[in-house]
Amino acid sequence: MSEPESAPLVYRGLTLDAFQCTAIRALDAGRSALVCAPTGTGKTIIADWIVERALSTGKRVNYTAPIKALSNQKFRDYTKLYGEEAVGLVTGDLVIRRDAPCLVMTTEILRNMLLGDDEPEDLLAVILDEIHFLDDRERGTVWEEVLIYLPKQVQIVGLSATLSNRREFASWLCHVRESEVEVVECHERAVPLEHFYMCQETGMVSPSEYDRRWKRQRRGVHKRQRERRGGRDKRRNPRRRRKTGHLDIYRAMREQRLFPYLYFVFSRRDTEVCARGLGRQVRGSLLQGEDRQRLNQRLAQAELDLGESLEPGLAHLLSKGIAFHHAGLHVSLKALVEELYEAKLVRVLYCTSTFALGINMPARAVAFDSIRKYDGRQVAPLPTRGFMQKAGRAGRRGMDAEGHVVVRVDFEEYEEERPHLARYRQGKSEPVRSSFNLSWNSIVNLLEQHEAERIRTIVNKSFLAWHLSKQSEHHLRRADELADARTRKQQKEARRLRRRAESSNDRCWREFQGKVEYLKGIGYIAEDGSFNAGAKVLRHLQISEILVCELVLSGWLEDLEPDLLFGLLCCITNELPRQAKPAYRSSHEERRIAGIVRQIRYSDIVLGGEEMSGARYSFDADLVHLGACWARGTSLLDLIDVIRCETDLSGDLITGFRRAKDLIGQLRDVYADDDGRVTMLRTLAKTVSRDEVEVVG
Repeated sequence: MSEPESAPLVYRGLTLDAFQCTAIRALDAGRSALVCAPTGTGKTIIADWIVERALSTGKRVNYTAPIKALSNQKFRDYTKLYGEEAVGLVTGDLVIRRDAPCLVMTTEILRNMLLGDDEPEDLLAVILDEIHFLDDRERGTVWEEVLIYLPKQVQIVGLSATLSNRREFASWLCHVRESEVEVVECHERAVPLEHFYMCQETGMVSPSEYDRRWKRQRRGVHKRQRERRGGRDKRRNPRRRRKTGHLDIYRAMREQRLFPYLYFVFSRRDTEVCARGLGRQVRGSLLQGEDRQRLNQRLAQAELDLGESLEPGLAHLLSKGIAFHHAGLHVSLKALVEELYEAKLVRVLYCTSTFALGINMPARAVAFDSIRKYDGRQVAPLPTRGFMQKAGRAGRRGMDAEGHVVVRVDFEEYEEERPHLARYRQGKSEPVRSSFNLSWNSIVNLLEQHEAERIRTIVNKSFLAWHLSKQSEHHLRRADELADARTRKQQKEARRLRRRAESSNDRCWREFQGKVEYLKGIGYIAEDGSFNAGAKVLRHLQISEILVCELVLSGWLEDLEPDLLFGLLCCITNELPRQAKPAYRSSHEERRIAGIVRQIRYSDIVLGGEEMSGARYSFDADLVHLGACWARGTSLLDLIDVIRCETDLSGDLITGFRRAKDLIGQLRDVYADDDGRVTMLRTLAKTVSRDEVEVVG
């Protein structure tokens, strides 16, 4: 007798929730699934199930994530679950067991494999964690390309906590995959969230109570202003209240017994300043008994393992159960903080947005220092999706009855922030929109592998093209409704709608053709469509493509010693934070290299390519010296010592060195016919792959 559809499934000893059962049954039937459920509800169990199914049936499965930290975490998790031989990691930085049946990778790596016609055999499914990243301005196109290029028989498992227009998105997926996609929704959090606002005047109170007190205070202010105008209030300078700070939040959390909690700030400097500030206020440790003993034992071992990287002041701070976490932190320290937090040995963690993305690190409460963040263009309120991604960390399943979300907001700020805060409480995220914008590398590879009509089909399968097509259909329907109208105004509107419909149709294809024309205009592609040297080089480049291509075509890279070449690659793949001030003087040769790169970086060809693609190329002359020093064997600590900065730059430098190492690999493909250059580049890659650059973290 077959199991009824409504019967709950049991997996790893757990009775699964209804949405998990629905998703697993759909996957078992060979369909793809788009799973939309709040943070902490158990979406990852669905991913684990499809991984286990692939491995048990002799098939392959790929897990992709938007950030390397999440890829590394899943690699560690799956290695523990399924054994080392079954799981591999490919992130650009690291390649571990590339032939393993379960491959954890960044989405870019999978796109590159598919674009290079390197799709693995027997691939059962691809898991796209945080699939809403498809609308990321810089990287979202990669998600669309993966979904378009993957063979139709491969199942898709899309996971998201913040995809609001899931039905629209699923309709596009069905269109592009030419197969059924099951939309699986769960609206209830396993642990409900309670929102609170906090300032000096109110303490930590509910939004309605805060609103009531703010209105009462505002009426009092207006009354005093009228009295002053009437001459009855003699106070010329009423005392201004101190702004509410992170220590006020700490006291409220301590009083309410809401440890552990995350405190989100949107400045790396402030994570460190706040954490050390709290450390000075807390005399003993926030941990007691066995936990305190475990922490001290782990820190003693960490001091032996990390040496000078774990300086005494930071070790003392961690011993109190207080920590900070941001992308610039030394990779080993970041891993230590994550380990201590996961082991419940950190009670207060000051962190930036990177801690919220994907990594499974729940808290009893989450606090926001502000709801405004620099988005790459301006300081603006967090989108609802960004707020909920962070707030969703509050509430530990099986441990907390509810999760507490606390926003620090003073009365003076509240009127401006009030509508945004109300939107966050409603929890409805912004719809995911396409950011489709093919890279130069994708364009030349598509031209090399496909005829024009096939490329046009691929481009028109993008989410952007699909959305524009739906818009065009709407405009045409409305124009038809107005076509029989007699008034001049309605006829004019009908013509306008038809023009808009025509403009929407094939927009993506026209943009593709525009980029091809640009490549012809700068001589990378001949008028007959054949590839000149520029296009042949572009086939292998995925970092700062036009800039690196121009450097290669100049022939100038071939004259550089390996250490200086690495310094050059570092200066075009990374930039130091603005507040970082180098306390060293570059050599004459390093300055000469930086000057030549600057000329090419700001040449008409590179600027034109940058403008047309919408990508911004990095350039930081100071990194020529730092990269060259790393290639010569200088330690990370010695490099940090020659830069004046208020925050830890270790993570920034390591990320930059790894990205430059990725570019070495791409250049190796560019110079594939030159054995001497290939040998030199392979040796250089091994030389710079040491110490922190080698660490999985």
